[in-house]
Amino acid sequence: MMNRAPLWLLYLNVLVIATCGLVYELVAGTLASYLLGDSVTQFSLVIGVYLSALGAGAWISQYVHTQLARVFIEVELALALIGGFSTPLLFLAFPMLDWFHVLLFGSVILIGILVGLELPLLMRILREHLEFSELISRVLAFDYLGALFASLLFPILLVPRLGLTRTALLFGLLNAGVGLWGTYLLRPLLSSKGIDGLRGRAFLVIGMLVIGMIKADALTTLSEENTLGGEIVYADSSPYQRIVVTQSDRGFQLYLNGHLQFNSVDEYRYHEALVHPLMSVCQNASRVLVLGGGDGLAVREILRYPSVESITLVDLDPAMTRLATRFEPLARLNQNALSSAKVEVVNQDAFVWVNEADERPAYDAVVIDFPDPGNYSVGKLYTTYFYQRLRKRLTPEAGVAVQCTSPLVAPQSYWCILHTLRASGYQVTPYHAAVPTFGVWGFALARIIDEERIVDETHSSSERWSLPPTLSADVEGLRFLNESTMPSLFDLPADQQPLDVPPNRLNDQNLIRLYDTEWGGRTT
Repeated sequence: MMNRAPLWLLYLNVLVIATCGLVYELVAGTLASYLLGDSVTQFSLVIGVYLSALGAGAWISQYVHTQLARVFIEVELALALIGGFSTPLLFLAFPMLDWFHVLLFGSVILIGILVGLELPLLMRILREHLEFSELISRVLAFDYLGALFASLLFPILLVPRLGLTRTALLFGLLNAGVGLWGTYLLRPLLSSKGIDGLRGRAFLVIGMLVIGMIKADALTTLSEENTLGGEIVYADSSPYQRIVVTQSDRGFQLYLNGHLQFNSVDEYRYHEALVHPLMSVCQNASRVLVLGGGDGLAVREILRYPSVESITLVDLDPAMTRLATRFEPLARLNQNALSSAKVEVVNQDAFVWVNEADERPAYDAVVIDFPDPGNYSVGKLYTTYFYQRLRKRLTPEAGVAVQCTSPLVAPQSYWCILHTLRASGYQVTPYHAAVPTFGVWGFALARIIDEERIVDETHSSSERWSLPPTLSADVEGLRFLNESTMPSLFDLPADQQPLDVPPNRLNDQNLIRLYDTEWGGRTT
């Protein structure tokens, strides 16, 4: 039989199962980073556990002495079922189980063992039909080629186009297809007894996975509604993140990768506090830069100032800035800010953008509205390296406003960001505001200082700034800030006083560890 089958079909099986195996690993690592934060830690743990499980599976394969073809097919069907449905089940289980970590890594171990069994069994089946050296070299070559396919397809095509749930189900179908095809390809190696039952189970698994693919949107919606709360009114997966908008009796909420960004009911408190202290001290600012803030809400506040001639918004994800203009509730909330003729939208990584040469005039004010530093890809935007590069984009009198997480819940993270700004050559003033959805939230107001000057806590105010700032008389329509509330933002209570924390540098990013420790599994 094996001599009659074209060798490329055998190698195609190796390619498929290798690709499936790595995709399951990537899905698990991505899901863990989405739900648990700290992508480096989660991917490291998933990869380590998965690779050790591969070794365990390879070790177990030596104890399979008979019916190798049947065992191989059974492994493929089991892997199709467990790997295919692992992602939707984990999403559904996340908000309901205190032992989610056990379920997550239990599934990683089980999938890893099954994947570890595949190649040793297949190589033992093929060894009667190929020279040993040819067997080893070609099987391993196609195995590694499958890994390359998976690593390229996963971020470029699979996650953006299919999402995690459909990706897992699709590759479950591929494993089930290998199992079903194996009942025909390996037929002479299978006993006639039970062959119909084996094929029946293969068709059953394929049917279940097809139904899962058809119902994938419903499964994803159900799992996200269980996790996030509220009815989902918009959902999209971009190459960079999962964007979900939920509706509740308290307005609508925006989530990025499962983390709440704002609630439409009280976002005005956050964005007024972020923007207006800065614009009040940077009087007559004409060129303003916004980093992050693709929702357009900070831009809405900046456009209240008649002196502003142009705003450059740098946000990584075009899907986010499209949402701000095309999703009617958000466009209405941001007052169509991104459609203003004064606004230029640049969809680029701000970390790369600040390093690029730019012949345009420098900026008079900068609003930094990045997500909290819950992973290393965001944490790089809170480093001395980034803040020092940003200085090249500023006029000598420019000011910078930065959102800095909660000084009450995460005081070490908050003061780490402020000390990072100081270590980067900025003079920094801390302030805070109460946002009901998030609680007490922290910000920093900064400006460039002479590099030789030593700055400590006694020099937190600029000599050329009058702090606390006075709200500009030109601004109208504010719902939170007025002449009396503005000064109160700069009055830090006893439980929010400075802490001695090292700055966040690109080579170690200690901020991520502080943030993960202080926030734990809480969603922000």
